[in-house]
Amino acid sequence: MSLAEKIALTAAGAFLLSGMLTGVWKYAKIMSSADHRAPVYVDIAHRTSFFYSFASLVLAKLIEYSPFTVSVRAAIVAVPIVFFAITVLGYIREGILDRTENMFEERSFVTTTFMYLLIAGEIGGFLLIFGGAVYSFLRG
Repeated sequence: MSLAEKIALTAAGAFLLSGMLTGVWKYAKIMSSADHRAPVYVDIAHRTSFFYSFASLVLAKLIEYSPFTVSVRAAIVAVPIVFFAITVLGYIREGILDRTENMFEERSFVTTTFMYLLIAGEIGGFLLIFGGAVYSFLRG
């Protein structure tokens, strides 16, 4: 198994665990709330962790077919995963702060520059991974 696959599979496991742990947090908030609802960012952290767990599995499978060198594969798989992790941690932070308003209401580094970096990192990294796999499929 390559380093890139190990990175992606480790991330998948970490995101799955995060989803389970934030699920416990979500349940505790639901049970202690008068309206039996979790704070919005606790719910988002919970769901996003699961989504990124499965996305990391897709990356792990696609990176197997990459024509790039070992170090390039590790780097390109790490980029979207790092942004996935920063995003989940941001939602967890918002949940801990018990923010109920939309974090995008006010412009800030996170809502502007970071979002552009996230878009470029996640989509760019995925395009390199997916493009490399398709290239390998077509080469036979």
